[in-house]
Amino acid sequence: MLAQISGSIEGAEERGNKGKKNKIFSVFKALKDTGFFWTKAGPCEETMVCLLVFIIMLHLVSLAMLLIATLEKSWWIWADSEITDLWYNCLHDNATDSWLCAATTESDWLQSVQALMVLSVVFSSVSLLVFLGQLFTLTRGSLFYFTALCQAFAGFTDFAACLIFTFHRKEILSGSRDLSRGRFGYCFVLAWLCVPLLLVTAVLYIHLRKKQ
Repeated sequence: MLAQISGSIEGAEERGNKGKKNKIFSVFKALKDTGFFWTKAGPCEETMVCLLVFIIMLHLVSLAMLLIATLEKSWWIWADSEITDLWYNCLHDNATDSWLCAATTESDWLQSVQALMVLSVVFSSVSLLVFLGQLFTLTRGSLFYFTALCQAFAGFTDFAACLIFTFHRKEILSGSRDLSRGRFGYCFVLAWLCVPLLLVTAVLYIHLRKKQ
């Protein structure tokens, strides 16, 4: 009796494992059917899958860098105890070991940089969402022009914001202060690094074609 019960349990486990394998296989098959390739076929499918993963990861990295550059408080460093970003001017309080922040003085150039950086984040986010949607909606053989266009706009708006801050930082950071006593912060550097990343991903999206 015990042998029969154990045998029936083992049979049920085997059927369950086969069912799980079939489900996993069907998921991988669906992903394969919605795969993407270069306009010109590459040497092997595995290479193209790796390339697709690389492009998505590059997009996510550039978007994360954009968010950090836009929201963090280190566009300009006056001293170790004073920093300025697009939104606040912060002083470090040694007594409480915390940053005390006040809103930055508004100017037309600062508002332009703020708007362009926010637009860059929006365009890059829309590009990613559109791409994920097009994975399942585009007909086979279609190209990802709209995704590439949004990503290119993100790169251009980020580029414009960096240029404005570079050449008009005196007006943005209060004209009465000596800029030679300060330096650019890491958020400004991140914003510049995002420019080539965004434009490169836009070019890569243009060359992607849904699998025939």
